[in-house]
Amino acid sequence: MSKQAVEIEHLLELVSVTDPKISPDGKRAVFVQTKMDEEENTYYSHVHHISLETGETTPWTYGTSRNSQPAWSADGRHVAFLSDRSGKNQLHVLPASGGEARCVTDFEKGVSSFRWSPCNKKIWVNALVQDGKTLMDAESKDEGEEKKPEPYRTTIMKYKMDGSGLVKQDYHRQIGSVDLETEKVEQLTEGPYHFGLEAISHDGTKLVYGSAKEENQDFVFRQSLYMRHLETGEDTTIIEQDGYYGDAIFSFDDAHLAFVGQSRAYENATHTELYVYEAATQTTQCLTEGIDAPIGDFVVADHQQGAQAPGVVWTQDDHLYFQVSTEGDVRLYFASLDGAIYPASPEGEHVYGYDIARDGSFALATISDPVSPGELYKLAISTGQRETLTSCNSSYLEQTELIAPEAVSHTTEDGFEVHAWLMKPRGFEQGGKYPLVVNIHGGPHAMYANTFVHEMQLLAANGFGVLYTNPRGSHGYGQGFVDAVRGDYGGGDYRDIMDALDYVIEENDWVDTERLGVTGGSYGGFMTNWIVSHTHRFKAAVTQRSICNWISFFGVSDIGYYFSEWQHGASMDNIDKLWEHSPLKYAKDIQTPLLILHSENDHRCPIEQAEQLFVTLKSMGKETEFVRFPEADHNLSRTGKPNLRFARLQEIVEWMKRIQ
Repeated sequence: MSKQAVEIEHLLELVSVTDPKISPDGKRAVFVQTKMDEEENTYYSHVHHISLETGETTPWTYGTSRNSQPAWSADGRHVAFLSDRSGKNQLHVLPASGGEARCVTDFEKGVSSFRWSPCNKKIWVNALVQDGKTLMDAESKDEGEEKKPEPYRTTIMKYKMDGSGLVKQDYHRQIGSVDLETEKVEQLTEGPYHFGLEAISHDGTKLVYGSAKEENQDFVFRQSLYMRHLETGEDTTIIEQDGYYGDAIFSFDDAHLAFVGQSRAYENATHTELYVYEAATQTTQCLTEGIDAPIGDFVVADHQQGAQAPGVVWTQDDHLYFQVSTEGDVRLYFASLDGAIYPASPEGEHVYGYDIARDGSFALATISDPVSPGELYKLAISTGQRETLTSCNSSYLEQTELIAPEAVSHTTEDGFEVHAWLMKPRGFEQGGKYPLVVNIHGGPHAMYANTFVHEMQLLAANGFGVLYTNPRGSHGYGQGFVDAVRGDYGGGDYRDIMDALDYVIEENDWVDTERLGVTGGSYGGFMTNWIVSHTHRFKAAVTQRSICNWISFFGVSDIGYYFSEWQHGASMDNIDKLWEHSPLKYAKDIQTPLLILHSENDHRCPIEQAEQLFVTLKSMGKETEFVRFPEADHNLSRTGKPNLRFARLQEIVEWMKRIQ
């Protein structure tokens, strides 16, 4: 019996498996499963328990809620997690022996993150608090009174944020603790700064937090790390410099603190590194200087929901494990304090979540590849053998035909090797001619990878070949490669994509050069606009959450006023440079039928970008259409309302049928 083709609504069948956490005794674990709910038009996620001895899996939370960030107490007797079952993410604690979860916070803005105290009787929390108030102050409720609109005043440029809207400027993240027996809350930090909860020492005497203690936050692009000695209240500086440093964790003997971070040497293109601070000498060393790839996961995909992975994990013998994004993979790496460092998982896959047993004998990892949406695996560290622990998507894979892409690469004139993937269309027959869609990722400092992407599979299922590339600016291929796009948008990156297309056409006679399409979102939307304004090779194009005018982007994007300087080396005192890199300047040259997709609530690439492009093209008599998505932000394709995600995919497929 032939397998079914991938369809848009298959997103409803797919299960996202994320965030594994191993119990202290190494005999069991918890993880999170997330699924779409079509009727409620949302996502529900639940904590599941698995016995690592029997393999039996049991859901530990139920109902219409999103549950996240499960974490074991030090004695393994409880699991804490965040749940929005009351409307906001509050902290809940569940007995590992069974029973009901207990909500232990009722904060006005909920809880953003937490850490168990090693005493098992207290949990440290991070939450937004209004200046002049405390974590203990309850939210005022005006029963039965309709809230009236109020004017919003700002004196800062960081006044809005994609996904959040207008920022409450008199609220800051503070750190406090909750006594689990009495539910008494005590606040540790205060002041008009954000304090990020990072780590608690195993002896319970030290807390590490991140903060940028500057009055003017508009041009502060950093989080430094400090260690608070809880008995004395004194702070020790771990690292205090430009750049973002976080994901801190103590070694089991508290002698060292590991953390990840990036300087601003190449602004937001700078590689993330792994650092270790030694408490006795108060010195810090970088363990990953010899790896020309960033620490962490920089993959662009559309399936995993709420995927979280630790920056670094210690074992009891002072070994460290962490992710590295390298050449289209995200691999688990090992490091020791004496400088040894090497990969601990194979090539060809995306390790998007992991945890390590305390004794270092095994890892739990959530892993995807181009034809697997992702499951939970147990990896034996010494042998590399793996055991599949979940089969959440197995029935879907048995029934559905997925297309395995072929990795391709070419070398540019200036010496870069550009990596890409090519998917043949479903039903491919040798000797036939088929249309091809080029798909371009956002960022630009992100990467396509050896991971499952429903959108790519959908295009292939509808009879299109698919080429998706990692042009210069993408992560995973060296610091020089990721930095090479800065100051040159529409230059080398454009040539990389077009040369990859030429290479694929030369090597694959099934590609019909008269039936080419192109699409992309965010930076990929910019590049789609740039491509159709600089070549007429494509017969259909879909630009998504795109940028067409860097001059207006400067003032309307939540990141515009500094992103333009970082990426183009220009701000509003050099509009000629901004205009030079703006596709709108070249709108008169666009001949390709262009569909413009944009979210109404996108603050990263605001919808005025789409409005400018659409009206300009229509005024010039060009073939274009404009689709707006209400109640959606910049992340529509990944975390948007299910019906809008379906509509977006339908628009792309239908527009691309012009090249069939």
